[in-house]
Amino acid sequence: MGSTGATGNALLHSLLTLGTPVRALTRTPHKPIPGITGPHRPPVEVQYADATDHHSLRTAFKGAGQLFLAMANSPAQVALETRVIDIAAHTGIGHIVKISAPAAEPDSPVAISRGHHAVEEHLRASGLTHTILRPHAFMQNLLRLAPAVARGIILGTTGDAPFNYIDCRDIGDVAAAALTSPGIAGGTYTLTGHEAVSYPELASRLAILTGNPIRYVRLTRDELRDNLIHNAHMPTWLADHVTEIQQLAIARPETPNTTVADILGRPPRTLDAFLHEQHTHFLR
Repeated sequence: MGSTGATGNALLHSLLTLGTPVRALTRTPHKPIPGITGPHRPPVEVQYADATDHHSLRTAFKGAGQLFLAMANSPAQVALETRVIDIAAHTGIGHIVKISAPAAEPDSPVAISRGHHAVEEHLRASGLTHTILRPHAFMQNLLRLAPAVARGIILGTTGDAPFNYIDCRDIGDVAAAALTSPGIAGGTYTLTGHEAVSYPELASRLAILTGNPIRYVRLTRDELRDNLIHNAHMPTWLADHVTEIQQLAIARPETPNTTVADILGRPPRTLDAFLHEQHTHFLR
């Protein structure tokens, strides 16, 4: 599930590279899946599935042995993911790899993380073999900063507090390993890139990369929340989530780990390499 999302799409690429049979589930099977479907691509089984549609899930899961579960964060996420897990258990799925979140704890200061904890607990109670991946901030989400960067600013509340960033392609590779390597399945893994970088440092790197002056502007929590709602047009729950994540980075300074390298036998992709690859998005 999540074949059109950043991590699910990366996983599809990884599994196809390994030659692993895979069924891509999507709510829009009539639309091409980025980088997967189309001319000169290996055939991929694509099937309709919607977490709100019980029948579609039962049909989509039929004959499958494992499930990758990644859904967009939302207020309905707990209800939808627990439903998916229940239907998977009843249709013969034996192993679920779930994308979760750091600080997935019952008393987490981040509401979305509390939701992930609830889903993790439901997954444990299901009796299914399960692998939980807890990636930190996606490098791909930095592209959302591009409009502000093009104006020469990065807004945030974190000051010099560092963020762990990880490339979604590394998450996909780890998920593929969990689905194809029995020795990895069944664990809970926190995933980071090789370094943690603050917003001021990110602004400096982007300024060098683009040749344009870019400065970090520190806001209060309320100022950032209001900006996200009124200028970025985020729904309130998402603006709350962004500000909660930033406050967590201040309260719990983030440090990188070696989990990606330990599992894949190679270092994770670097932030600098990602920014260089995507640099045109940040140009004025």
